[in-house]
Amino acid sequence: MSEGKNKILIVEDDTYISDMYRIKLEAEGYVVSVAADGQSGLDAASEFGPDLILLDIVMPKMDGFSVLQALKKDPKFGNIPVVMLTNLGQKDSVEKGLQLGADGYIIKAHFTPMEVVEKIKEILSK
Repeated sequence: MSEGKNKILIVEDDTYISDMYRIKLEAEGYVVSVAADGQSGLDAASEFGPDLILLDIVMPKMDGFSVLQALKKDPKFGNIPVVMLTNLGQKDSVEKGLQLGADGYIIKAHFTPMEVVEKIKEILSK
């Protein structure tokens, strides 16, 4: 079914934002799955097997930093690129995300959905 298509997991509790990115990514040919909180994101990573994860930070049940730590500790997920997609733009939040192993850090308010898609393409081409 998804032969040759990259799979993107969006972990985001705001359905408006996750739907916007899902629609944009599907239009670009990606197979997309969405999880609405951190714990569901970890479960979805196991079931869906994404090629890249877009991860919000402020979410119920488990924040994005905790999800990122769990993913990077697990040998099954350690090599999957994770891009933090958040409104937390403070320097310490950016540094923490990158120190924990994020492959990118995108502040939602500063990037259009198309710019996010371009960043995803750039990371997946590496």
